Amino acid sequence: MIAQKSKDPLSAQADEALPNFSQYGSIERQPLNSIRKRIAKNVQASWQTIPHVFQFDKADISQLETFLDKYGKEGEKEGVKLTITAILLKILAQALKRFPNFNASLDMKNEEIILKKYFNIGVAVDTDRGLLVPVIKDVDKKSILELSQELGEMAERTRNKKIKPDELQGGNIALSNLGGIGGTNFTPIVYSPNVAILGVSQARTEPVYIDGAFQPRQILPLSLSYDHRAIDGAEGARFLRWFCEALENPLLTLL
Repeated sequence: MIAQKSKDPLSAQADEALPNFSQYGSIERQPLNSIRKRIAKNVQASWQTIPHVFQFDKADISQLETFLDKYGKEGEKEGVKLTITAILLKILAQALKRFPNFNASLDMKNEEIILKKYFNIGVAVDTDRGLLVPVIKDVDKKSILELSQELGEMAERTRNKKIKPDELQGGNIALSNLGGIGGTNFTPIVYSPNVAILGVSQARTEPVYIDGAFQPRQILPLSLSYDHRAIDGAEGARFLRWFCEALENPLLTLL
């Protein structure tokens, strides 16, 4: 007797009959573009195969904001807009060096974890066609100004449909910064074959009790999603806490 293959869950959902929505009111059908179809399949596959854990923390970036205000003008002299995303990338690369299981992929077929010795980070870019994640290569080898310039150029090319396919590949972890839009927190989905993604929400002024009094501080909410098959909860908490401390005291990355 020949065993029947189990049906692909993605195909099964596609075959599932929807109700006739037009009976409730006017509707319009629009075909999904190629990017949206790819996103839908990849995100669903990642959600179904990766056991996600979500970790949250906050960083006091008041000193970082002062740094951006002070040295942003230096970048402008060189035609570069200094951004917090570039700083996040630089610190994230250092975090990957200290926590190598985050800079990895799982090979379940061979029961191995693949630890990568290079530091490529994907950055989510919002486009009118959908979310794309171009990859900044060798982040650890570039200065913050170099990263700021590359980020700006890559985001522009991505939105103008000039990004090359190979520039969307080879990332070890992803960074999704929604701070420019708003929100307090979110839980991004890990991009397989990565094992983690870092989400950044909008910084807000919050009262923090320091030296016997409340002081207004700029607080940045962070969300870390990771694959529980490769990373345990304690390691996830340590990773995000170290990242927050490095944002608050960048000299920590030099230790």
